[in-house]
Amino acid sequence: MKMKKMNKATKDQMFTYGIVIFAYILVEILIQTRTLSRSMQNLLVPIVYYAIVAVGLNLCVGILGELSIGHAGFMCIGAFSSAVFSICTEDKMAGGLRFFLAFVVGISVSALFGFLIGIPVLRLKGDYLAIVTLAFGEIIKNVLNAFYLGYDSKGVHLSMSMESFQLDPDGKVLINGANGVSGTPMDSNFTVAMIVLFLVLVVTQNLIHSRDGRAIMAIRDNRIAAEATGISVTKYKMLAFTISAAIAGAGGVLYSHNLSSMMANSQSFGYNVSILILVYVVLGGIGNIRGSVIATVVLYLLPEVLRGMDKLRMLIYAIVLIVMMLLNWAPAAIAMRESLLAKFKKKKEVA
Repeated sequence: MKMKKMNKATKDQMFTYGIVIFAYILVEILIQTRTLSRSMQNLLVPIVYYAIVAVGLNLCVGILGELSIGHAGFMCIGAFSSAVFSICTEDKMAGGLRFFLAFVVGISVSALFGFLIGIPVLRLKGDYLAIVTLAFGEIIKNVLNAFYLGYDSKGVHLSMSMESFQLDPDGKVLINGANGVSGTPMDSNFTVAMIVLFLVLVVTQNLIHSRDGRAIMAIRDNRIAAEATGISVTKYKMLAFTISAAIAGAGGVLYSHNLSSMMANSQSFGYNVSILILVYVVLGGIGNIRGSVIATVVLYLLPEVLRGMDKLRMLIYAIVLIVMMLLNWAPAAIAMRESLLAKFKKKKEVA
């Protein structure tokens, strides 16, 4: 009995997974043969967690069709909630189990905030939604900078003033205001990061090609028509936005466990970080999940690769951004790409 041919969507998914597996094997070979420098190895985990957040944002921007500029905020929530959990349980459970539960905590808390923020925010559209999500990201960062959290024999202590934040000698500080969190176990590594990226891609791709995914895309294309056919607009918008926030939280967990200390500052979780992730999504192709991962890798590595070129570094980076934009969005480039693809398929069929 002949096996049924895989449809286009399944082939596309398999190709994406294949790229991730191939990239992991290639990098591991380079590490084992000591071909990859130490500075480049230090960039591997950051590349992967930014790729994860970019995939989550693309689910919101490309599949749902809603512009969010606050995903650095969800990443921040996942990072801090998981870091606090890991610090509290560092001496109480094994590292592997603790890191797994830290992921559960970080993803769950980010998803909860995504759901709560989504209730009022998703009633807005376009620029208004972007402005509100931007404000959310900045509020989260500033709130965490204002809080002092710790525990001792008397219980948990929470304060917004360093003077009133007093712990017993046996106490432990969890969040130290603007100084952030310190003492987080450094459990993140390239292998774990790639496994998380792979799982995120599986979840995202299966959601897109499921009945729920088709409903989400129907809302994106024409909200009125989708509502007229009986699709619950609120339900599916909340579903996509919550999953998108949870994925950003997973990236935050990897971020926090890749550093022994972190602060909720503009450099790590500010407006510019949200814009940078949005750039990865746009240049990789809005709605193109695989493109977000590839764009993240290229654009994150490029400044480091060109670091020795001093004055020309940012010029070349800007040229690459323009070329990527033209290749992805220019009508002539799209037509040429489709023509080449059609010729390739025709030759393959003849062979």
